[in-house]
Amino acid sequence: MPPRISFDAETLLFLALSFLAIIVCSSDGPQLAVAQSSNNNSATTIPVNVGVIVDLETWVGKMGLSCVNLSISNFYSSNPSYKTRLILNVRDSKGEEVAAAAAALDLIKNKQVHAIIGPQSSVQADFIIDLGNKSHVPIISFSATSPSLSSIRRPYFIRAAQNDSSQVNAISAVVQAFGWREAVLIYVDNEFGEGIIPSLMDALEEVDTRVPYKSLIPPSATDDQIGQELYKLMTMQTRVFIVHMLPTLGSRLFAKAKEAGMMGRGYVWILTNGITDLLSSVDSSVVAISMQGVLGIKTYVPDTRNLDNFMVQWKKKFQQENPSVLSPPLNIFGYYAYDAARALAMAVEEMGTVNFTFQILNASTDATDLDTIGVSQN
Repeated sequence: MPPRISFDAETLLFLALSFLAIIVCSSDGPQLAVAQSSNNNSATTIPVNVGVIVDLETWVGKMGLSCVNLSISNFYSSNPSYKTRLILNVRDSKGEEVAAAAAALDLIKNKQVHAIIGPQSSVQADFIIDLGNKSHVPIISFSATSPSLSSIRRPYFIRAAQNDSSQVNAISAVVQAFGWREAVLIYVDNEFGEGIIPSLMDALEEVDTRVPYKSLIPPSATDDQIGQELYKLMTMQTRVFIVHMLPTLGSRLFAKAKEAGMMGRGYVWILTNGITDLLSSVDSSVVAISMQGVLGIKTYVPDTRNLDNFMVQWKKKFQQENPSVLSPPLNIFGYYAYDAARALAMAVEEMGTVNFTFQILNASTDATDLDTIGVSQN
């Protein structure tokens, strides 16, 4: 058996994907094929086109794609008699929402993929999920964590990661333990940042902690804009700050906070796992100089033999493919990506060899790409 990191993730994804009837049909020339069994019986297997949308300019994107590839390779090496083979069609979003949406549209319309692993961010996922609903193609994200993405009106979105709201009780417990009666929320002004706020506010209210101010930092904020917002916070009485953003913005925030004298005695900083789960990607000098004394909530992963073996296998494979990377860090999103791909492969195999197709609902010459995207049929 391949190293299985999370049985729960596999089970939940299998049930969801089986319910949504993953489509099985022929592929038409994928970018990346990772589906050959050790017995080389590809002539008797059914290829299943699957899309992958990641930001290959980020570590999470590179690592996530590597884990997806390894997961598929391990899965079919351990199950050479299985009749289906996932064929990965990879697209690079380059960190842009428009590029991610265009990639999803291309994958669904032109490649007729039967599921999409990704996209990477909650902001990108917000629109792509609607494309999945329209075409009945499951969108399986291993890193889009905003609670607002999940809705009964979005049945084709499957989150293969923890919901950001899962950490709010831990945050409020820390606040309650130290008896802090007020806290300011500092978060990035987008889908990812806003998603956790309602549940975090509720959790703080339950421990009688008031939120007198919410500080929204634009994703593209300059250092001067960050500094101006921090100086505004310095004029307030509250000295307890809860920060929810990604490391790219967070590292700049703390560098400016250090410069403003806000990292010393009398100030309290609490991080969500938006930064702590990706701490290895933060400049070590920023951590050493600007983030000393910061509290953080981090996703706990129990140490198991399977996990240890997987880490050794992944690092060896990644360094073979990327010899310039001497010590590649593996974080929670790599585990999620591995589990998501494995669960998808299992769900497709369980669907059997039944063929499903896409139906074009509007084939008129003046129809837009969205009009002709097609709907998967079962």
